[in-house]
Amino acid sequence: MSIDQHSTEPASAEVPATGTSADDPNELFVEGADWETVVDAIEDDTLTVNMGPQHPSTHGVLRLVLELDGETVLRVSPIIGYLHTGIEKNAEYRTWVQGSTFVTRMDYVAPLFNEWVYCMGVERLLDVQVPERAQAVRVILSEFNRISSHLVWVATGGMELGATTVMTNGFGAREHILDLFESQSGLRMNHAYYRPGGLAQDVTDDFVERCESLLRYLPGKIGELEDLLTHNPIFVDRTQGIGVLTGEEALAFGVTGPMLRAAGVPHDLRKAQPHSGYEQYDFAVPTETAGDSYARYLVRIAEMRESMKIIRQALDTLPGGEVMVSDKKIRWPSQQALGPDGSGNDPEYIRHIMGESMESLINHFKLVTQGFTVPAGQVYIATESPRGELGCALTSNGTNKPYRLHLRDSSFVGLQAMDHMSRGHSISDVIVVVASLDPVMGGCDR
Repeated sequence: MSIDQHSTEPASAEVPATGTSADDPNELFVEGADWETVVDAIEDDTLTVNMGPQHPSTHGVLRLVLELDGETVLRVSPIIGYLHTGIEKNAEYRTWVQGSTFVTRMDYVAPLFNEWVYCMGVERLLDVQVPERAQAVRVILSEFNRISSHLVWVATGGMELGATTVMTNGFGAREHILDLFESQSGLRMNHAYYRPGGLAQDVTDDFVERCESLLRYLPGKIGELEDLLTHNPIFVDRTQGIGVLTGEEALAFGVTGPMLRAAGVPHDLRKAQPHSGYEQYDFAVPTETAGDSYARYLVRIAEMRESMKIIRQALDTLPGGEVMVSDKKIRWPSQQALGPDGSGNDPEYIRHIMGESMESLINHFKLVTQGFTVPAGQVYIATESPRGELGCALTSNGTNKPYRLHLRDSSFVGLQAMDHMSRGHSISDVIVVVASLDPVMGGCDR
């Protein structure tokens, strides 16, 4: 079926509203007709419509094939792969450290979580302990990333329902978090700041002050979003009872994260399988019981506040010391420092390898060009990303490159429930269901 969206004139005798293809009598063409004309023309047959991948409400790179009875959805088939980048396969041809620069580009709304889970997998294979300071910084920045990801979700979700003020407020608040990321990693997205063994470099002297400023700023901005949406009758009517997924259904589909917790299941890997010191922080796991799109909104708003609690505690107990393992055969990149021209190698380190120790220069050269080797083995490790369980399966055959890398991305798993959640709803409700899933197709396609 094709619809001429440029025609504004009503159908006339000269330009029939409908017709059949000479090649396929079951194929119907529609030109310049309204929806009732289309429905009358197909009589009792169902209608198959492509939504996307260009449609803005399908996040640009997701195609949905809808089977409709009038405006009622009978079936939804998600078609993925439009953003496939071959990250997993590419990483198998790069060193272990270079892998961090690849995986950060998967879920580009929450890049730090991709780096985190990958680095934890490498560190598990290496059997090394990351310094406590690096673990605490990872927690702080990742929880800020969770907040920024949820802000993108509420901003884009509001925009897709016509609430442009929500969009501008959400993205405006997120910019301040990206300022923090840029000050520490040099980039606002795709940071490659988490490296196997720790961090690329230590945080800046004003890191704590920047974080404190954000903790004072964000509660008010989150409150503004709540004022705009929580009791907004249009938003409530568009989301309550839409895309319902019970706890049992969510578990059957493998759905995790806010979608699972909005269905009443209090599962969070930060509690169930704590890592990086999460066990020492006091925070709650927000849940709702309705399992609909509105419940997912409430859970994500509550999660942003819990993330701020975690950040507050991590800042209060931030240890000193190194941010990279001490093993010189793993400790790459080499010592770096912030200078007047930005980030670069520490002058003292350059003086040492260039003028004092030939062995250190050789080691530096080998680490940069060849990387380090990782003992043979397999590992699966997971963390709680803003969209749910983000897992990393790594296989090493004892060389300087991964033999196999596979990521379990929550966006990919969540789309499995799209058909079930959309059936019986109207076409406009499909947009709400997609938004409530919060899919990021970079992570889905990889």
